[in-house]
Amino acid sequence: MVEELALQPAVTLNVTGLTCPGPIIGAKKVIDELEEGQILLLISNCPGTEDDLYAWAGNTGNRVVKTERFADGSSGYFIKRGAVHRRQAHISLDMRGSVCPGPILEAKKLVNGMKAGEVLRLVSNCTGTRDDVEGWARNTGLDLLEVVQVGPLEHEFYIKKP
Repeated sequence: MVEELALQPAVTLNVTGLTCPGPIIGAKKVIDELEEGQILLLISNCPGTEDDLYAWAGNTGNRVVKTERFADGSSGYFIKRGAVHRRQAHISLDMRGSVCPGPILEAKKLVNGMKAGEVLRLVSNCTGTRDDVEGWARNTGLDLLEVVQVGPLEHEFYIKKP
């Protein structure tokens, strides 16, 4: 199953109240000072931050590893500094744009034809997919190796057939 990451930010930067591009500029200044693998928690209430942040992180070799919504309307972005690694997969299934439960239904068909030890990379932006995939893997004995958030509401799931 997926290991719960102990996300301990090395630095927390609260830029609530700043408009874009302020949050990204602040994030860049801080992340440039961090060591590879360290995490910045950026807190922002600017509506453009999320899209800008994912684009910036992707272009700079950093990664947004988790997003949280807070009761006050702001969002927290856990940004990991350093080289982005991608797991190797034997089969990839891109289900962006498909509604739930489509991604799981199609993934199930592929997994049924896979050999033991092979890994499926499932990409989806369906809003319920993360919880659905985690439950499906748990209930069917599949190994959910990793979940990577690659964009707003967009995830890559690495699923291994035991």
